[in-house]
Amino acid sequence: MIPSYKQNPDLHKTYDTIIIGSGMGGLATAAILSKQGQKVLVLERHYTAGGFTHVFKRKDYEWDVGIHYIGEVQRENSILKKLFDYVTDGNLKWADIGDVYDKIVIGDKQYDFVKGVKNFKKQLISYFPEEEKAINTYVNLVFEAVKTSRNYYISKAIPKYLEVLFGWYLKKPFHKFSDKTTYEVLSSITKNETLIKVLTGQYGDYGLTPKESSFSMHASVARHYFDGGSFPVGGSSQILKTIAPVILNSGGSILINAEVEEVIIEKNTAIGVRMTDGKIICAKNIVSNAGIMTTYKKLLPSEVVKKHKLNEQLKKVNQSVAHASLYIGLEGSPEELKLPKTNYWIYPEKGDHDTCVKNYLNDLSKPFPVIYVSFPSAKDPDWSNRYPDKSTIDIITLIPYETFKKWADTSWMKRGKEYEAIKEKFAQRLLKELYKIVPQAKGKINCYELSTPLSTKHFVNYEKGEIYGLDHSPTRYRQSFLKPRTPIKNFYLTGQDIVTAGVGGALFSGVLTSMAITGQNVLKNV
Repeated sequence: MIPSYKQNPDLHKTYDTIIIGSGMGGLATAAILSKQGQKVLVLERHYTAGGFTHVFKRKDYEWDVGIHYIGEVQRENSILKKLFDYVTDGNLKWADIGDVYDKIVIGDKQYDFVKGVKNFKKQLISYFPEEEKAINTYVNLVFEAVKTSRNYYISKAIPKYLEVLFGWYLKKPFHKFSDKTTYEVLSSITKNETLIKVLTGQYGDYGLTPKESSFSMHASVARHYFDGGSFPVGGSSQILKTIAPVILNSGGSILINAEVEEVIIEKNTAIGVRMTDGKIICAKNIVSNAGIMTTYKKLLPSEVVKKHKLNEQLKKVNQSVAHASLYIGLEGSPEELKLPKTNYWIYPEKGDHDTCVKNYLNDLSKPFPVIYVSFPSAKDPDWSNRYPDKSTIDIITLIPYETFKKWADTSWMKRGKEYEAIKEKFAQRLLKELYKIVPQAKGKINCYELSTPLSTKHFVNYEKGEIYGLDHSPTRYRQSFLKPRTPIKNFYLTGQDIVTAGVGGALFSGVLTSMAITGQNVLKNV
C-alpha cells in the first residue's frame, strides 16, 4: 500500500531526486534512477498513485482509466518490452488481446486491423484491392518515419554542447516526416478518402485529426500496434505494483496526498519543494511529471518563469483534446456475455474525420465524431479470478472542456443536478451506440458512470482536462524546449510532453530524463 503524506511517514531530510507526479513518466524516471543507486521521492497530490495507469472501484467493479491496450510488448526484442521489464524487474506480465486488435467501424462497414505487418496489409488490400500499391507505400512510410525518431528523441537528452554541434543532424531526418500532417502524407499516396479514413482510424490514440496531426505521431501509433495489442495481466494497477518495489528497494518512497505548492529555486538552482502544509523537502534534483503547462503556470515561482520567459514557450504549444469516458459494469462474465477483446473505433458514415469533428464541435447534438469502445475485463485473463460473474466496458468520446467549464470551481462528485443531467444525456447517447455493436449488453448493465474533462482535471491536474498533454501538430515537434533539461539548474521535466502521447511515450521519457540527470546511457543497461 502506498503511504499517505498526511500520515507523516519517515521522510529523509534530503533525497537524490524528488519527482512531482506519479504517472508513467514519473514512475519510470524514479525506477531508472533508483536502479542507478539514487534515493528517490515520488510525490502524488491525489489519494491514489499511478496517473493514467491507476484504477478506480465502484460497486464491486474496477476500471482502468487510461490503459486500454499497449503495443510492442509481445516482441521480446522490442525496446518497449525491455524497458517495462527493466523498470519492473520483469514482474509485469502481458496478455495478447488477439489477432484483430482494432476494428474500424464506418457507418455499417467494419475494417479489421490484424496483427503482423503481412497480415495487416493483406487484410487492408482485401478491402481495397485497387489500392495495393498505396497500402504497401503507406506501411513503408510508417517504418521509415519511425526509424528516424530514435535519434530525434536522443537529441533531447544529450549535453547542450553536443546538441549545438550535432542536434540538427540528429533531428533533420525526423523533421522530414514530422513537418507534414498525416493527411498531407496519405493524400499524396492515395485519393481514396475511405482508405484514408480507415488508415487514420486510430487517431483517437493521440487525439488530433489527420489534417492537424503530425505524420510522425500517426506513424508511431500505427507502428506501435502492427504486432498487435496487449493488456496487463491483473489490470493496469499492476504497473504501479511492479514498479514501486524497485523504487522502495533503493531507499526511495512514493507518497499520496502529497501536494507540492512550489519548487524552491535559489540562484537559479532547484534545491527542493515546498509542500502545501509548508514543509520543505530538499533534493539534488527536482523533476516535474505534472505536464509543462501545470509546471510553468503553477509550480515554479513567477519571477523565475518571467526571467526565463517560460510563459512565452507555452504560447508556442497547444493543449490536446478533452474527453469523456463512460465506465460500465455488467452482470455476467466476459465469456457469458461474449464480449470481444478487440477495440472498436466507431465513426459517422459521411465526412472525413476533420469535418466530423468540426461539425460536432459546432453542434454537440451532431453525431459523435469518434467513439472508442474497450472491453478490459475480456482482455485480462485474471479478471474473473478477482471479479467472478462480472464484466466491464469503457466507452470514450470527444467532449470539449467548455461544455463543463461553468462547474470548474465545484467539488468532485458534488457538482449539482444540472451537471449530472448533462452527463446522463451523454451517457445515454453512448449506450445507444454500444448496443449497436454489443446488443447482448442490453439488460445486463448493473451500473455506469461518466467522467468528464473536469474529472481529468481533478485527478491529473491538467488545466483543461486534456488527455494527452500537448497536442501533436507538426509545430510541436519543432519546439526545442520540450526536453528534460530546463534553463533552471537541477530542474527537469519528464512525461509525455517531452516525448509523445501515451504510456509508451511517457515510459521512454523516463529514459531521457534519467540520461539528462546522470549523463549515463540507460539503454545500455536495458
